[in-house]
Amino acid sequence: MSTITVYTTPGCPQCTTTFRALDKANLPYTTVDLTTDSAALARVKELGYSQAPVVVTDSDHWSGFRPDKISSL
Repeated sequence: MSTITVYTTPGCPQCTTTFRALDKANLPYTTVDLTTDSAALARVKELGYSQAPVVVTDSDHWSGFRPDKISSL
């Protein structure tokens, strides 16, 4: 199983929807708050993203709520 990290911000509706979809699929994940972790924010920017959530797995990454990507996990 892939390691899943969700980079998030407080009050982010797409983040909440992403968490719900991951929970429904019984996929374990960790969250990182981009407002409190400057190294994580730098990593997300290096990947080319400027909007949360950013989901990073062992083999893929994307931004926003992507049910298609979640179902492929």
